[in-house]
Amino acid sequence: MQSIKQNTHPDALPDFRSLGVMLRIVLPVNGMALLAILAQAESWQDIAQRMIEISAHLQPVLLSGMLLLFALNPLLERMAYRQGAAAVLLLVVAVTLAISLLGGRLYNPPGEYGHFHLLRCALLGAAAAVLLLAYFRSRAHALSPASHEARLLALQARIRPHFLFNSINAVLGIVRNDPRRAETALEDMSDLFRAAMAHSGDLVPVRHEVALARQYLALEQLRLGERLKVEWRTEDMPDDALVPPLVLQPLLENAVYHGIEPLAGGGAVYVRLYRSGDEMHIEVHNPQQEQPDRHEGNKMALSNIRERLALQFDVEARYEVETGNNFYRVHIMLPYVKENTDEHR
Repeated sequence: MQSIKQNTHPDALPDFRSLGVMLRIVLPVNGMALLAILAQAESWQDIAQRMIEISAHLQPVLLSGMLLLFALNPLLERMAYRQGAAAVLLLVVAVTLAISLLGGRLYNPPGEYGHFHLLRCALLGAAAAVLLLAYFRSRAHALSPASHEARLLALQARIRPHFLFNSINAVLGIVRNDPRRAETALEDMSDLFRAAMAHSGDLVPVRHEVALARQYLALEQLRLGERLKVEWRTEDMPDDALVPPLVLQPLLENAVYHGIEPLAGGGAVYVRLYRSGDEMHIEVHNPQQEQPDRHEGNKMALSNIRERLALQFDVEARYEVETGNNFYRVHIMLPYVKENTDEHR
């Protein structure tokens, strides 16, 4: 198991190489600039003129600062929080002053170029940096307990009472006719619950997740018999990929409970795991018929997975659902994170 280093400590600087962090810097800074323009503008033409003037100075400062933070991110990660925050603040002020000096009168309205303007730009840059650092720190504090709560909710949601009762009933139904098969099923069910409760890391090897899912489907096939068919496509699955624990099993549980079980003749669940470039893909496809009274459980499981993906990968993970008259398809795309093989040697 491995932990992804993103928002893992409440008092840690954000990952300046994360797409989500970059967006949370660019959008608020430009938003604050737009508010300042609206507060000072006297007409629509004045708004356009001020936007051109401010953007000519703001965008070079913003992009240069983000590039430097991107390059220095490994060094900032090794610093204590206060030292790193101070370094970020000094870097922003230095970049702001450097752009202002290099741009000269090109970036400044006539009559405003001078020490006062340089000081004002430096103070505005420092204020923006302080506000963003405070935002990222408060966001890390807010998400830290939510991460633990989401994990507990995920574990509880995976071992839902109906699955436990149905599995036990399926085993009890064959105890007299096939004791050996029932004993094997009980052992598999015990292994499944033990494995589900054993996940303590943020990320686990995808092969472990697939093995757990196969165990779960074996129990469901014991209950549903020939009504449940499963087609696995894992030939393009990288064995060294890491994924969040218990991300595949709830998708299969929904596929069985909401897709296969309501159909009198059953059906097939298609599972595909593969890598495409720097992304890991998980797809689950199953037949479906209208069951309004069962949709709520489906929404609970899906929202739980979405929350955990957002906590671990921010905007770099995507979750898509495609549904039709007789099918339901879930497609998860997340960054391809490789297992650190050196830890296992």
